[in-house]
Amino acid sequence: MWIPVATPEQFENGRLVVKVEGEKTPVLLLHTGEEIFAISDICTHDKNPLSDGPVEGETIQCTRHGARFNLRTGKATLPAPRPVKAYKAKIEDGQVWLEV
Repeated sequence: MWIPVATPEQFENGRLVVKVEGEKTPVLLLHTGEEIFAISDICTHDKNPLSDGPVEGETIQCTRHGARFNLRTGKATLPAPRPVKAYKAKIEDGQVWLEV
């Protein structure tokens, strides 16, 4: 099911964190200009938010211990023990939509 979660105007520097009903953790939305990515905003290593981490290509890095997460799949690198949840996202009709 696709739900509207934001508008493109709400993004600051291509980033926005939203709370989604039914999800345990906030969702980080990243708009790269061409694509929009959505992942859980919590590092599986130490629960640090990922929203302030640097993005390189299709990965985001946790600022605390350097774990990286793929923005498409949520796949993690050490020291993170598990991936984060990755969502499908799109911009359509002036809304940002998330598949939950």
